[in-house]
Amino acid sequence: MSYVSKVLDGTCPKCGETKVFKAKGNPFLFKMPVMNARCSKCSYSFHREPGFYFGGMYMSYALTVAEMVAVFVLGLLFNVGFLSIFFGVVLIVLLLSTFNYRMSRLMWLNLFYKNEEEV
Repeated sequence: MSYVSKVLDGTCPKCGETKVFKAKGNPFLFKMPVMNARCSKCSYSFHREPGFYFGGMYMSYALTVAEMVAVFVLGLLFNVGFLSIFFGVVLIVLLLSTFNYRMSRLMWLNLFYKNEEEV
């Protein structure tokens, strides 16, 4: 499996079979996504070391900025007022917060996985 497919599927970087997150989370109910500790098939640890996902915050930041810029540009293209664009940006950021959390952790986890067969 490729990097992109593993990130989008949310599966283990080693075997590609087990889901990394047991719960997706829900921004309306204020529930954050919950990660599994290990892969149930290959026993790969998703919690690499303390502070491992600190770098994933930068990826989350990049995703959020891209979404905000996209909403802003779409608002300008459709000639929407700045106050409406502002509320649209806030709404999109809140709705996609758990998605960004999951995607940034999956990208970070898969970015640092090295397959022993390829090395």
